[in-house]
Amino acid sequence: MRTALTIAGSDSGGGAGIQADLKTFAAHEVYGVCAVTAVTAQNTLGVTTIDPIRTTVVAAQIDAVIADFDVLAIKTGMLATSAIVAVVCDRLEAYPGVPVVVDPVLVSTSGHRLLDEQALALVRSRLLPRAALLTPNRREAEILAGQPITTRQQAADAAARLRAMGAAAVVVTGGDHDGPDAVDLLDDGHGVSELRGTKLDSRATHGTGCTFSAAIAAHLARGAALGDAVVAAKRYVEAAIDHAHPLGHGYGPLNHFWSK
Repeated sequence: MRTALTIAGSDSGGGAGIQADLKTFAAHEVYGVCAVTAVTAQNTLGVTTIDPIRTTVVAAQIDAVIADFDVLAIKTGMLATSAIVAVVCDRLEAYPGVPVVVDPVLVSTSGHRLLDEQALALVRSRLLPRAALLTPNRREAEILAGQPITTRQQAADAAARLRAMGAAAVVVTGGDHDGPDAVDLLDDGHGVSELRGTKLDSRATHGTGCTFSAAIAAHLARGAALGDAVVAAKRYVEAAIDHAHPLGHGYGPLNHFWSK
């Protein structure tokens, strides 16, 4: 049984954050451990409250699980404040041999900014250089790269800029682009490839970014190569959306256990 760590916020609705990550790890037969960065009050309709965890507690959670478990991959999600970004970077630098998948949770589905400018600057300067893979959606890539993205070439340019900031590889997800296909762009440092999938007409999309990055981390923990992990994670998310049950009154959760 391989082990992966998620460092992210708690979603009271269970569709995103720590809850989605642990479900995804379990679905891939990877044992999940976690460090909670914030407690949120949210559901399928939106986020109403965010309460960050004290930085000493965040650091202690990371150290506790890594001291006891053979953590083979780490993913980061919502980090909430600049102080938490800083302490997470401190702890990640203490464990340089573990690949880190960075899901830059910057904007909620409803458009609410989840990181201020100071925290964003730390993500760029300290977290990106620790990323084996960065997984922004189009809006997050625009914010991080500081440029608009309306075409695939602009997405590729943004990915190259983010790699220049230190990320070893970048995948810009394309499910929110116009067009019949969901096209992700993967820049792994050796070239840019298009990963095509079917764009599904579904409201079960809450937690897709969390689930995608967690699935990649799970595959890395199981020993997969980066490109293979990204492709497998994309197919997993597509199926989890396609097999989702109607839950909630807004954008509902995926079915993380669709294959069970």
